[in-house]
Amino acid sequence: MTDISALSGAKAGTAAGAAPASSTSRSTSGTGTLDYSAFLKLLIAQMKNQDPTEPMDTAQYMGQLASFSQVEQSVSTNAKLDSLLTASSLQVADAAIGRTLTSADGTVSGRVASVRINADGVVATLADGREVALGAGVRIA
Repeated sequence: MTDISALSGAKAGTAAGAAPASSTSRSTSGTGTLDYSAFLKLLIAQMKNQDPTEPMDTAQYMGQLASFSQVEQSVSTNAKLDSLLTASSLQVADAAIGRTLTSADGTVSGRVASVRINADGVVATLADGREVALGAGVRIA
């Protein structure tokens, strides 16, 4: 028998494909943080509007470019993590189909007919039509 948490390598309740990469480039109002595109627009506006007789300090400019690079890397990392989470969910789904599943509390058991991946995680549909969310404690044999 295999514990489902060992198959998924993730905590139960983790959303599969949680947020698309595009959502990481949106700014969140009220938190005081800038997203990728807003940061770039701000930097360009600052460069366009600086006084030519007193240009920006080189150290300050380099610091802003370093910050821009960090924002860009964060966006890239988030996209890769989303992709990894989706791949992990697909592996769990593939491993479950056709096998016998037992719920964490032991009250539901049956052969897995299909698996659905949604925002809440992976949900197995048994041959008799019952659905079980794959999470911690669920066993697949």
